Amino acid sequence: MGKKRVIKKTEGEVMKKKATKSPVSKSKAIKKGRIYISASYNNTMMTLTDAEGKVINWATAGNLGFKGTKKATPYAASEVANAISEKAERLGMKEVDIFVKGVGTGRSSALRAFAAKDIIINSIKDVTPIPHNGCRPPGPRRT
Repeated sequence: MGKKRVIKKTEGEVMKKKATKSPVSKSKAIKKGRIYISASYNNTMMTLTDAEGKVINWATAGNLGFKGTKKATPYAASEVANAISEKAERLGMKEVDIFVKGVGTGRSSALRAFAAKDIIINSIKDVTPIPHNGCRPPGPRRT
């Protein structure tokens, strides 16, 4: 193998490289946002968005380390709510609208956990899908 050549850059080249680098954009404080809670029989999922609906952060009971049937408990839902509310407070969020979906046991405990924090809750809306006429019933049995 021969000698290795080391290329040294001059100060001008180094300064030029630093100048062309784009500065890191600082995240602006978000005053209002939305929180979507999806409480199923098996898990509790929460999504933090801005006022337009762009996702900022999300958390689930499984993501926090709960496994199996423990993911659907009210305690797990309150822990998920605490994780999301801490992120919202770090972003400077003051007011939220909450949208709840599903029939799981974590619905009410998640709402109570948010109410205990310093974030103002403007509205709580239940967006659980309800069938108007339901599925087509099965036909009569043929023997």
